[in-house]
Amino acid sequence: MPVSLFRHPEVRLENTVPDTTTKPDARWHIGVIGGSGLYEHGVLEEAQEIRVASAFGEPSGPITTGYVGGVRFSFIARHGTGHRLAPSEINYRANIDALKRCGVTDVLAISAIGSLAEEMAPGDFVVVDQLIDRTLGRERSFFGEGVVAHVPLADPVCPRLSQLAGAAADKAGARVHTGGTYVAIEGPQFSTRAESHMYRQWGGQVIGMTAMPEARLAREAELPYALVGMVTDYDCWRESNADVDIAEILKVMHANADKARALIAGLAGLLPETRPASPIDTVLDTAIVSARENLRKSGAARLDAVAGRLFQTLPD
Repeated sequence: MPVSLFRHPEVRLENTVPDTTTKPDARWHIGVIGGSGLYEHGVLEEAQEIRVASAFGEPSGPITTGYVGGVRFSFIARHGTGHRLAPSEINYRANIDALKRCGVTDVLAISAIGSLAEEMAPGDFVVVDQLIDRTLGRERSFFGEGVVAHVPLADPVCPRLSQLAGAAADKAGARVHTGGTYVAIEGPQFSTRAESHMYRQWGGQVIGMTAMPEARLAREAELPYALVGMVTDYDCWRESNADVDIAEILKVMHANADKARALIAGLAGLLPETRPASPIDTVLDTAIVSARENLRKSGAARLDAVAGRLFQTLPD
């Protein structure tokens, strides 16, 4: 059954979010974007459910925020309550925008993935370090309509957060692979066998449907992003295997749920007391090629969270 990482808390707030235009402090605030297969479980202290309006439409659902080991975490269920959203129906822009409005400093994505490599077996965790985008027709940028930005994406994940998440997964008892190329496909269908072989020839090691444009948008929002994938099955490149079976996928996802929750708790314990600055925190400084006053003219309503830091430097 579709499940989420945190329990539904008693307290509900409407659009009660921090002011993201002020200078950030040195505290961590980890945004967690969860896939399916994570049991509802009360791991958050001082948990609150916040409904956040986004300039980019409706997020997948409310954000649940609270503390784990003294560190603030905010969680959004990627597929919505009851797993109601297919991968192509997720409003990735609204999800990242909503997390940014909540004051998140870094984003950890936890997703179910298929394996394109023999050594990455069902039940293993993979800390992804590269992405190949095969998605089609999804909104891929916050920018446009008068404001053009070209963020660098050669290394699409944050090495610092990835290393910490991998160490937390190892501490949780998972068999962890550090590094792996994720092929993001449109879905919702799984790959054909020919496609699966092709992705292996390209150097893909795991496959999924949700990492893109999620990682692209996190970079545009100046949010360091890490992706830990939970291998649920071998993709259909394995000739000896039957086709991908959703029942088997769900079984492995449920079996990994305790480790995924332990990963979150472990990450909280591994984070340094203060958060050192990341180059990703200021990536828009050199990415926006349009005249800066265009931010005020056409981007104020939409970009007040994503590029809110830059609004402070604009003339009135």
